[in-house]
Amino acid sequence: MKKHNFYAGPSILSEYTIQNTADAILNFANTGLSILEVSHRGKEFQAVIDEATALVKEILNIPAGFEVLWLGGGASLQFCMIPYNLLAKKAAYIDTGTWASNAIKEARLFGEVEVLASSKDSNYTFIPKDYEVPADVDYFHYTSNNTIYGTEIRKDPKVPCRIVADMSSDIFSRPIDFSGYDAIYAGAQKNLAPAGVTLVIVREEALGRVDRAIPTMLDYRTHIKKGSMFNTPPVLPIFSALQTLRYYKQLGGIEELERRDLEKAALLYNAIDNSKMFKGTVTDPADRSIMNVCFVMKPEYAALESAFVEFCAARGIVGIKGHRSVGGFRASLYNALPLSSVQVLVEAMHDFETTH
Repeated sequence: MKKHNFYAGPSILSEYTIQNTADAILNFANTGLSILEVSHRGKEFQAVIDEATALVKEILNIPAGFEVLWLGGGASLQFCMIPYNLLAKKAAYIDTGTWASNAIKEARLFGEVEVLASSKDSNYTFIPKDYEVPADVDYFHYTSNNTIYGTEIRKDPKVPCRIVADMSSDIFSRPIDFSGYDAIYAGAQKNLAPAGVTLVIVREEALGRVDRAIPTMLDYRTHIKKGSMFNTPPVLPIFSALQTLRYYKQLGGIEELERRDLEKAALLYNAIDNSKMFKGTVTDPADRSIMNVCFVMKPEYAALESAFVEFCAARGIVGIKGHRSVGGFRASLYNALPLSSVQVLVEAMHDFETTH
């Protein structure tokens, strides 16, 4: 039975990425060796990381002055590395979910952090909008997509200071205007590659402005100087990322990816909005994520939640159970998920509602 993979992360990868990665595990670049066992300093892997870096710059239209890094530690390490490298005196954050809250906690270890707004009291069901970003901060940090709660900021903020963004779960889903940013980071396991590598895009001139000593491994300049090769990089996820980037380019680039993502999200949200059994959890439709669609049973049908998960599983639909802190359902519509899988889910919702 075909599986329709709606897991939030690690998540679905394209068949192109999976097949080419599997081939390289058996025989990488005709070396007769597996990608799992070759030297990361060999010319074959150097070609991989060079092409992957070039494709990130091309697909996202990154201007000169930015460096693309391939690091370990996930986005959670970036919660620390960002303030370590960029927070001299004060930074501004907005609290829109669990990962934003974790980033705030880490930043407070390095300087003053002003939390401009939070939707925590409403269980993060909306994106705060009634706040002003001060001009005297080192940077303004936001989490663009909140996987657990299904909210998303899809426009680059217009603020009087530099911007830093955690785009772990929606990078490569829309064009980005880099003119206001000092850094963007993204764990790969949503829209790029298997877990294990983190993509960091940092403006080089933003570095070297803090007085503190930075440990070698946590200094972005170390990794810029060494081309992400200061220590052994996560070779396999970077190779898989290259395959995904090639696939994205073949599809038509960022504009085509965004078009597809909007189409998938519109189909599912329309089904939810017109359902007598299901309802969305995000209070303002303008805040709805196109990557992670969160919804629940209406109160009178709440007892049927487990039955619906089992009903979906019987049709090959996996990964729709909501995060344990929220409950309900979550359908993650990452770039690799085909429209046909969303159509199968919508049909399952309709059939289950008709039956019950």
